[in-house]
Amino acid sequence: MAYKVYPQAPSLSPYLTPEREKFTIWMKSLVYQTNGCTVYNSNGQIVFRVDNYEKKCSSEVHLMDLKGKVLFTIRKKKLQAFGGLWNGYRCNSINEEEPWFRVTRQYRKMLMGDLACHISVGCDDKYRIVRIAGKAIGFRILNLDGKIVAEAKQKQSSSGVVLGDDVLSLEVAPCEDHSLIMALVMVYGLIHRKM
Repeated sequence: MAYKVYPQAPSLSPYLTPEREKFTIWMKSLVYQTNGCTVYNSNGQIVFRVDNYEKKCSSEVHLMDLKGKVLFTIRKKKLQAFGGLWNGYRCNSINEEEPWFRVTRQYRKMLMGDLACHISVGCDDKYRIVRIAGKAIGFRILNLDGKIVAEAKQKQSSSGVVLGDDVLSLEVAPCEDHSLIMALVMVYGLIHRKM
C-alpha cells in the first residue's frame, strides 16, 4: 500500500495575523474588578488578561491568554535611579532566565512632557513607545524606522461617545506578535500606574 505525504501548510501563531487587528483594553480585571486588565478582540471575545491580585503597580505581573496560560512575565528591575527598567520573560521559552525583551524608560524625556521608552528584543533595539502629542491618554509603539506598529487611544463608542480613561482601543499592524505588543502595553500601564 502506498501512502502519500502532503506538506502541511504553515499555520500562523494565534497571536499573529496577516491583517490589521483591533482590540479593546479594559484596565480592570474580570476577577472582582481588581487590578489588572482584560483584552477583547474585534469580535468581543476575551483574548488576553492580567490579574494582579496583590496591589496596583506591582513589580511583577503575568500576561495570560483566556485559559490562564501565562504568556509573559513582566518584572520591574529594582533600584533604577533614573527612568526605569522592565524585563519581559516569555514563558515556555528555552531559556526562561534570559529576558525576551527589555523596556527602558527615558526619564529626561518625561521631564519635557513626552514619555519615551526604548524596547530591546533579544540584543537588538526594536521598538520605542511614545505618547501621542496633545492627548492625555494615548501612545504609539514605533519600530526603528518610525513606522507605527501599534496605536492605543481612548475608546469611543460607535455613536461617538468617549468612554472612560480605563478603556482603550488598540490597533496593531499586520504580522506583529499580538502577545508581545500586549506585553509592551502592560509595561506602559505599569509605568502610568494603571494596573
